[in-house]
Amino acid sequence: MVIHGLNYVVMYIETVPNRDSPPCTLLRESYRQDGKVKKRTVTNLTQWSPHLVEGLRALLRGGTVVERVDEAFDVVRTLPHGHVAAVLGTLRKVGLDSIIGNKGMREHALSVAMIVARLIDPQSKLATARGLDTETTFNTLGEMLGVDSATEDELYAAMDWLVERQGRIEGKLSARHLHNGSLVLYDVTSTYFEGRTCPLAKLGHNRDGKKGKLQIVFGLLCTEEGCPVAVEVFSGDTGDPSTLQAQIAKIRDRFGLERVIMVGDRGLITEARIREELRPVKGLEWITALRAPQIRKLAEQGVLQLSLFDEQDLAEVTTPAFPQERLVLCRNPILARERARKREDLLKATEKELEKVAAAVCRPTRKLKGKEKIALKVGKVINKFKMAKHFHLSIGEEEFSYERKEAAIAREASLDGIYVIRTSLTKDTLQAEGVVQTYKQLSFVERAFRSSKSIDLKVRPIHHRLERRVRAHVFLCMLAYYVEWHMRKALAPILFDDDDPEAAQAQRKSVVEPAQRSPSAQAKAHLKRTKEGWPVHSFQTLLKDLATICRNRIQPGLPGAPTFDKITMPTPLQQRAFQLLRLRL
Repeated sequence: MVIHGLNYVVMYIETVPNRDSPPCTLLRESYRQDGKVKKRTVTNLTQWSPHLVEGLRALLRGGTVVERVDEAFDVVRTLPHGHVAAVLGTLRKVGLDSIIGNKGMREHALSVAMIVARLIDPQSKLATARGLDTETTFNTLGEMLGVDSATEDELYAAMDWLVERQGRIEGKLSARHLHNGSLVLYDVTSTYFEGRTCPLAKLGHNRDGKKGKLQIVFGLLCTEEGCPVAVEVFSGDTGDPSTLQAQIAKIRDRFGLERVIMVGDRGLITEARIREELRPVKGLEWITALRAPQIRKLAEQGVLQLSLFDEQDLAEVTTPAFPQERLVLCRNPILARERARKREDLLKATEKELEKVAAAVCRPTRKLKGKEKIALKVGKVINKFKMAKHFHLSIGEEEFSYERKEAAIAREASLDGIYVIRTSLTKDTLQAEGVVQTYKQLSFVERAFRSSKSIDLKVRPIHHRLERRVRAHVFLCMLAYYVEWHMRKALAPILFDDDDPEAAQAQRKSVVEPAQRSPSAQAKAHLKRTKEGWPVHSFQTLLKDLATICRNRIQPGLPGAPTFDKITMPTPLQQRAFQLLRLRL
């Protein structure tokens, strides 16, 4: 008997009569779960000789069959299993294996293996192949999928097979999660590339801080809750706005949605894209934001006045400059203070460096001379802190001076904390508060990018040389995040993730205010414990915890006795995780 808290497991031998056949002898275990006594069969002992069965029965009753207890059983092999069971079980539970295609094909099994491996242990395809081989495996994934060996080339072939079906898979995902009138979140990111042979790898706007590295760009379509539906890869020199047309075509033609609301940031859904690609399409609405120059112009025209925020932090206006659109003006005092602080810090940092240049020009010996040389030094400082617009610079052959443009700084400061959401939706469709809240839901896509690029799935750096392999790699990561999204949603009560979004929303007095965490999420963050008293996990550490549930190959210490498998007894927290996922080990 094994006792753990209020749960216990009793192993025993049971003989089950058969009507027209000899009795069946089974090794079983009885356990308590959720207040109920259940039992399951561990292995079939029918082929054992009677003296072996009786020896094992005596051992289970507490008797002594061998001189030393540690000789009663040998653990032949142990493989981490719990994390595989959780991820693969979720993948199957949400039906992704059926969406991918024919389950009987080897490419299907290898594709599923790569999706699961991306979550539990993101590595190269060579390492993933070794993890599936019986001789070199380090978990039960290959065994659960019926794959006892795989080569790197086979995984590449499976990637090619999967990416050929990307359109059909995304179509099924959209049919499941989107419908006419749905909100669709869209955003774009980039990731750096190792190597120079892939046609997609280009120099472009770098978001990863890897100067001089080639990159690719990819855009992600999500539901309003952040569930990924489709992804598309572009060459690394593609501008964000130019990716929008392909997404409109995908939504309208491939997904067959006649009415949809596109939500994208101000750098993506620009004035030109609205004029040329969104407005001409009937049934296609949008929510985005104005850029800083457009906001300044509104202020100059008198449309945006600070008096609008005397009693509230949100106001709705219309203007001929944006026909058939609503503008929702928002002012966030916290954001205003932060922008003012950051500007002052950058101004002071710039002045500190400019003062060094001024001192070099005025020093008694080895002066910095020459208008071009002085300008070069000054340019490095100005470009470093991006503060050129706030300084008046005077450069001569042997002189240099600078001063702040106080009036320009004051004009910019007057708009601190102000942002403007623009939309084509009518009030009957969505009120002003809903417009702001919907725009803020783009944070769900940003979370997907963080998870995909660095935290969980390690989409970067990319080493593939062929264009289709790069596309397949990014698509695999999207499918892995699809599984993760469902797992996070179910496991939120035992993760640091907020498990009560409605209470979090109630914490805010206004939709313009920064997002707040619910009281339960704040308590988890402070105490590092769940309300049941268990330690709170991140998604990554929970998978590591579940990996301690192992599948053990047991060899009884009796002559001629066959081996059998035994799963590690889960802890209460691990049991809770599987309950939340609605899975069984």
